[in-house]
Amino acid sequence: MRTSSPNSPRSSSPRRKLISVAALSVALLTTASAQVAVAQDSPSDAPAVPAARTEAAPGVPAERLIVGYKSGAAEAKSNKAAAADARAKGEETGEDVGFQRRLGTGAALVELGEDAGAADVADVVAEYSADPQVAYVVPDRLNKPLATPNDTEYTKQWDLFETTAGMRVPGAWDLATGSGVTVAVIDTGYVAHSDLAANVVGGYDFISDTAVAVDGNGRDSNPADPGDWYAAGECGQQTGSNSSWHGTHVAGTIAAATNNGKGIAGVAYGAKISPLRVLGKCGGYDSDIIDAITWASGGAVSGVPANPNVAKVINMSLGGGGTCSTATQNAINGAVSRGTTVVVAAGNSNANAANYSPASCNNVITVAATNRSGSRSYYSNYGTVVDIAAPGGETRTTTSGGILSTLNSGTRTPSTENYAHYQGTSMAAPHIAGLAALMKSANTALTPAQIESAIKSNARALPGTCSGGCGAGLADAAKTVQAVKGGTSTGGSAYSSTTAVSIPDNGSAIESPITVSGRSGNAPSTLQVGVDITHTYRGDLVVDLVAPDGSVYRLKSASSSDSADDVTTTYTVNASAEAANGTWKLRVQDTAAADTGRLNGWQLTF
Repeated sequence: MRTSSPNSPRSSSPRRKLISVAALSVALLTTASAQVAVAQDSPSDAPAVPAARTEAAPGVPAERLIVGYKSGAAEAKSNKAAAADARAKGEETGEDVGFQRRLGTGAALVELGEDAGAADVADVVAEYSADPQVAYVVPDRLNKPLATPNDTEYTKQWDLFETTAGMRVPGAWDLATGSGVTVAVIDTGYVAHSDLAANVVGGYDFISDTAVAVDGNGRDSNPADPGDWYAAGECGQQTGSNSSWHGTHVAGTIAAATNNGKGIAGVAYGAKISPLRVLGKCGGYDSDIIDAITWASGGAVSGVPANPNVAKVINMSLGGGGTCSTATQNAINGAVSRGTTVVVAAGNSNANAANYSPASCNNVITVAATNRSGSRSYYSNYGTVVDIAAPGGETRTTTSGGILSTLNSGTRTPSTENYAHYQGTSMAAPHIAGLAALMKSANTALTPAQIESAIKSNARALPGTCSGGCGAGLADAAKTVQAVKGGTSTGGSAYSSTTAVSIPDNGSAIESPITVSGRSGNAPSTLQVGVDITHTYRGDLVVDLVAPDGSVYRLKSASSSDSADDVTTTYTVNASAEAANGTWKLRVQDTAAADTGRLNGWQLTF
């Protein structure tokens, strides 16, 4: 076995094998169930060490361990003592064991070396486990983004407003927008995007391994995402993958700028995003994530300056195989004790979330994903550890079934900003993180436990089905924020039509109806009319809103000088003279020849 100094920089070592057969795209790592044999020279009656305690990923021995010492042990406070203990454990086992650093929770990170096999790791784990001063020893496991990467207008955000399976977010916005709340997005970092930039505050890059970091250095104050692409043969994959810009997509769902005349709306668009980078090439390790959780919530991490933007909500759209480790649980407990709500993705393996981390941790809100019809998405994990469901989308049949958010067009390194539909529990979790920010903004006294309880008790039954269990149901933002605010929503309900209608070239007008019922009184003076039209010369189009009594409100006139494509925008109409209930129509007519189009859908927000 190759030996090296515990203090030697990682960049001086050959590239590590971070994962093996697990897919890096949508799925979580499969839970290891096999037992790892002890070393051949171990006593025959020595108990086998479970694979779950020796593997960083299924079939891949851990190269680092997280060791928690009991509070009275010298190693719990002294790095020198922890380093001496690591050397002693190495001498006992004949392995290359070295203390690396102290985590924010107080645990020690111990390096085993690249060439440690399964039996070698089991020996070291057994040696630490037998030490009465050791509270726990767990592998430093590899975590991954939990999304399947797949415009930019609010009318395409079915997940926020659609009657069937939307999360009823507009109804919460008249009570809270997330103002005053910072949400930490523990993910791949942040790539600049003009529809999000106004809401981004300082974060941190917690990736300590330069091979994972890609940006040429270890930890620093710059959480910019340089890309997480990998080539064929890397990351244990036969084929390569482009950069995901995963953290930016997640952040956009939570707090993209709203009412700014472009792009999408964030669930908690008044909140701030603090990007914390923990995922890079091939994923990211528990140890870095643990420190990010601690720092995000206001805890101290050695070598990292104090956090000036302490988060009251943490979003982790990431995960790996195996149940929640003591090391990770301690970090989460610390964050919750400091008043920070922790939201995590259930995972994308169509399996029991109890076998994945951090989905199976206590004191978190574990989120399953639903599709546009309100059923559990085919990939989403399920089970008794799931607390709530939220829109995560499905894109296997139609792109528009995914979750639209901020992204970048670069295949490897950053290029131009754009938007894209993704699917995954990674997309579901930030809906709940955004809701938690709305709640905290509406009522600053709420504790993490109260936030979780209110989200669950105010959920509605899933419109579709969920085999295996999706927690309390589909989250209802309007009802939940009303409940914690102690007030009454004055509006925000959305009604939509997603039926596509072709627009004849230079022909008769087409109409698309939406029926509104159950409302009292008249429509508001700020009725929002969202329109999504595809057309190759939008100046040809006349667009009208027709009220139930036949009154016509002109939204857009024809213009021979407007040669741009498409009409994807939201109009504000003073409809206070109109009864709210009844059938409203959107009327569209093409008034000139040579260009064609289609009404993709539209919505009314009261």
